[in-house]
Amino acid sequence: MGITAQDIKKLRDMTGAGMMDCKKALSEADGDFEKAIEELRKKGQKLSAKRADREAKEGVVIAETSANRNNGVLIKLSCETDFVAKNDSFVELAKTIAGIALKNLPETREDLLALPFDGTINIGDKVIEQIGVIGEKVEVVEYEKIVTAAGEGQVLSYIHMGYKAGVLVALNLEGPQFIEPGRDVAMQVAAMKPIALDKDGVDASIVEKEIEIGKEVARQEGKPEEMLEKIATGKLNKFFKENTLLNQMFVKSNKQSVKAYLESKDSKLTVTSFKHVKLG
Repeated sequence: MGITAQDIKKLRDMTGAGMMDCKKALSEADGDFEKAIEELRKKGQKLSAKRADREAKEGVVIAETSANRNNGVLIKLSCETDFVAKNDSFVELAKTIAGIALKNLPETREDLLALPFDGTINIGDKVIEQIGVIGEKVEVVEYEKIVTAAGEGQVLSYIHMGYKAGVLVALNLEGPQFIEPGRDVAMQVAAMKPIALDKDGVDASIVEKEIEIGKEVARQEGKPEEMLEKIATGKLNKFFKENTLLNQMFVKSNKQSVKAYLESKDSKLTVTSFKHVKLG
């Protein structure tokens, strides 16, 4: 059967593939749209295999929260070039995936990929299809979520300029008066990249490593052996202050810690958890 320009445009609108790719897929499928979509998907799978060893360091990070701010999700959709990452359709794809994640709150990235994207395809297959459309390696490489129960706090989000990073911050108190402080702290996470909420959240192996580094530095400075433990402990406290969220200096004022800033808004206000996803 003859393939019309209208058919080609319809398939292009459905998949985002190029005009010539759509024409070829329709021709190979004898005008059957479902088969044509499958042809494009197969092309994506072939490209995926060929580009498996390519680096996909560009992309976008999307942070979304529910209307009641009880839940939040982060997804990173990667690609190979900044040109693709800035394409509106690529950003919209990432936002759509984030919206599905927020609605379903899957446990893992694999569970997310298995969710339906629309009535005919799941998210994982949609991503593979886009490899064929775009011609680059495309992958959902990270998925994070924060879930709180009603009355037990709220989740605020922040997306860094150009979708280069996304942050979720969970506060222990609900209410519109805490939205701005929550977003301020989310911006703090993006800027200062803390490794944990407070010192209790720092992995024991990191603590041990920092103590050993502190001792070795003091030893090289000629400090007596009996003083090394005390000096290393002091350096460790400085490490906690610089690398744990609640103990960091609040970047907007640099005159108080994040903990003190939150308590200035309400004596009981604090952060219960955070998630940070970034490109690279």
